[in-house]
Amino acid sequence: MAKTKKKDNKKTDKLKVELSEECNSKVSPALVVSVEEQLITCRKPTSCEAAVKKQGLTPKVPTPEVYQEPFFAQLFVVKYEGEMVDGLYDGEGVAYFKDGNVYRGIFSEGRMHGNGKYSWTDDVTYEGDFIMNSITGHGLYTWPNGSQYEGEVYNGLRHGTGQYTSEGQEVLFVGEWLNGKRHGKGTIYYNKERTSWYEGEWNGGQKEGWGIQRFASGNIYEGQWKENKFHGVGRMRWISADEEYTGEWENGIQNGYGSHTWFTKREPKTQFSMRNEYVGSFVSGARHGYGQFNYADGSMYVGEWKNNTKHGMAKFISKSGQVYIGEFHNDQMVEFPNNPALLGSRRNSVNGADNSYVGALSLIDTYIEVDISPLLLMFPQSKWIEEMKQVEYVILRNLMDLRNIYSFYSSLAKENIDNTFLMTKLQFWRFLKDCEMHHYNITLSEIDRILTAGDVGTQEVHCPFETILLRTFISKLICLSYHICQIKSQEDNLSPADCFSKILNENILPNAKKVKGFLFSDLHKAAHAMCYIDKCWEIYRTHRRQSTSTDCETVMQMRHFIWLLNDLNITNKTLTVKNIVDILAADDTSVRDGNEMNLELEMTFLEFFEALLGCAAICVTDETINEFSRNELFPEEQTHEDVASKVSTDVLERVSHCLDQFRSKNLPRGQFMKNAWKFTGKGQNQPVTFYCNKKTDLDINADKWFIQINIFFGKMFFPAHEHAEKIKEEIPKYRLRQAEKARLIRIREEEEARLRSLRAEEEARRLAEKEAEHALALAEAMKAAEVLAEEDQTVQLQIIPKEEPPVTPPQSGTKSTPGAARKKKKAA
Repeated sequence: MAKTKKKDNKKTDKLKVELSEECNSKVSPALVVSVEEQLITCRKPTSCEAAVKKQGLTPKVPTPEVYQEPFFAQLFVVKYEGEMVDGLYDGEGVAYFKDGNVYRGIFSEGRMHGNGKYSWTDDVTYEGDFIMNSITGHGLYTWPNGSQYEGEVYNGLRHGTGQYTSEGQEVLFVGEWLNGKRHGKGTIYYNKERTSWYEGEWNGGQKEGWGIQRFASGNIYEGQWKENKFHGVGRMRWISADEEYTGEWENGIQNGYGSHTWFTKREPKTQFSMRNEYVGSFVSGARHGYGQFNYADGSMYVGEWKNNTKHGMAKFISKSGQVYIGEFHNDQMVEFPNNPALLGSRRNSVNGADNSYVGALSLIDTYIEVDISPLLLMFPQSKWIEEMKQVEYVILRNLMDLRNIYSFYSSLAKENIDNTFLMTKLQFWRFLKDCEMHHYNITLSEIDRILTAGDVGTQEVHCPFETILLRTFISKLICLSYHICQIKSQEDNLSPADCFSKILNENILPNAKKVKGFLFSDLHKAAHAMCYIDKCWEIYRTHRRQSTSTDCETVMQMRHFIWLLNDLNITNKTLTVKNIVDILAADDTSVRDGNEMNLELEMTFLEFFEALLGCAAICVTDETINEFSRNELFPEEQTHEDVASKVSTDVLERVSHCLDQFRSKNLPRGQFMKNAWKFTGKGQNQPVTFYCNKKTDLDINADKWFIQINIFFGKMFFPAHEHAEKIKEEIPKYRLRQAEKARLIRIREEEEARLRSLRAEEEARRLAEKEAEHALALAEAMKAAEVLAEEDQTVQLQIIPKEEPPVTPPQSGTKSTPGAARKKKKAA
């Protein structure tokens, strides 16, 4: 029975209140989830390519039962229990509707307004906010199968931030919604174990944008999406099959430029890479177009592909170093269809000329057999075999030293897993600088161009991560030795063997393994500095400029490096341009000659990275370290007792454990801070505030170099570069905004000028009309006056004056009688 607060004058036996004519707001149904793992089809290498077959599983994703959308039809209350004001439902109450639905909650002026619970006859319920009979605000939907949605709602639809849980909690989505569909950023889990999930961007209920998905099989995709498919640039890792693809996708299939890697086990007692790798063009999941395939045994194919087969002009290098340049057809060499390994034969084609030689088996190990065909082409063909033998003799005499040098440099700043390493271009540059190869008026960048001249399909000449095999290492040294000796002696009759032997004795053997520079001189520091190498490589590539000598290559000169630090505001009173030049000249005597400086020299990435390390040691002073320490470790001046009263015992134990690890393992201070700040006493969203004795707990002097590197890269160089890049991105937008603003101002000025012109024209027209009206009125007045004058004249002509008898003036002394006076007055 409803409680009425104000009595009405009229009494009715039955009150029937219509809440609303019709409510168009609808409640969205249960979220339908139907997700299947993308099956990426890409043909594998043939048996000779040592391929590994994929093994992936398609995750089974539960699909909840679909319900029709509940909605508010024509709402008629058949029964109401609750408070009323002026005959309207107002306050707490329960409304029973004609269709069987029930609402329990707050009413206002006869409508559902406030917090309440609405139950439909099909057991769908909503509990949360109502606004004027509309489900809007924050609430909880519950479906009969147990699935729920809790979050923001607008007009009955999931809209805003919310969480959806399916039946049995199989599927969980937490993120943003728009008009009942997933839209924006969100994370969805497809099983209870939470091993299959997707985290990223959504558009209209579909995965679209950037996101990461982990499938139940363990496979992971990270990249761009469109309509629930891989589309754009992304990386797919098949964990069980030990495969990985990074590149372009189209509708869930590899299409465009990319790199596919098949990981394999290393052959015993070899230094070959532990993978088969293809880098090039893909079409509909197949290798098609131009690409390079690097085999795990050291072989390499560079050229044209057709539907996963070698087809077209290409260059093939066998594992023994034998080279074939020619045409392939269906994975077979046209000239040697039954001998793909080119056993005992080598064929080279340079500048269109067909030159070949067939020699005896190599005198050295097939894994070390070198390729010096570019040098042999400078000699008559009759001398090729003899020149090759002489080179091999030099290699055999120094083979042990060359092996040791290669092993030493290939292990720099790397974890020792199986005591076998591959040399990278970064380590090769360090070897060249230690052996003073750059003292022959030749830079490392020029050496790269010399050693890669004539290579087919070289993508990045100066890539620091390029791997170099032992035979490639020796081949490069032979070619470089011949080139250097030609520059130094300017003689044309020197043989490759003589040049190689000379450089070995004068440069390599005396200076190798004497590591210099700021990076590899201390292996413990080098391992820590390598953590920043990837980001620095991105910055290096970003700030290279077009070379004036080569049309298709970008380079970084030393002056560009100084400009970069100045643009990022890294240079200051401590780190001056003079200091930077000193750092650059520390490992290169050609930079400074007395008071003269040569800043036109090109810098490889090794020189760029080592120069940054040198700048870090100067730029980050003790005052800077103390300032960052105070800001990070001591956000407020607190005593140990104050902190202990605020932080829980569990947190203090965790911090103490991190501190013990720091002391025992001699971890860098930044790593200690990273571990210690993970925990909090008030939840996991706030950092721990703790007190440490700087002199005993954190020995800054012992780890000063690590602290300097962490602060320089993490707090100064990287943030400054990101800020500069954001500014670069904002400059075009700012210019567009300014141009748009100028356009709008111009349009407004033109509009104002047009309006002023219209107003002036209107005012002139109005004045002209007014003057015309005035002139017309004046003319009409004058005409009327003339008419009146003519009428007056006519009237005067028509009136005849009446003659009056002469009046005799009275005589003096005579009195006039009253009658006579009256007569005179009458006559007048």
